[in-house]
Amino acid sequence: MGVQDYVVAIVSGAVIGIVARILLPGRQRIGLILTVLIGVGAALAGTWAADHWDLHSTNTFDLAGRSFDWLVLAVQVGIAIVGVAVAALLARAFSTDRQDD
Repeated sequence: MGVQDYVVAIVSGAVIGIVARILLPGRQRIGLILTVLIGVGAALAGTWAADHWDLHSTNTFDLAGRSFDWLVLAVQVGIAIVGVAVAALLARAFSTDRQDD
């Protein structure tokens, strides 16, 4: 893997994490760095799950010379939503700020 692959992984992970936060209702009290980390982890886990269970479609799109599968992207975003929800619940449970929003 080259430097460009790592940059693409971080950028796509950031986008996946932000999309997950937008799709998840309510307020999540987690920071941007944690959102990106969850997105990168979800991208890796989603790619692995899609390969493991052969979840691939013929519907792809190209971006910056790379091809992305819509079904794999949906799996990645779904995993990211779960990750953001768990992180938000943990952040709320361990928060010292007990104000109700």
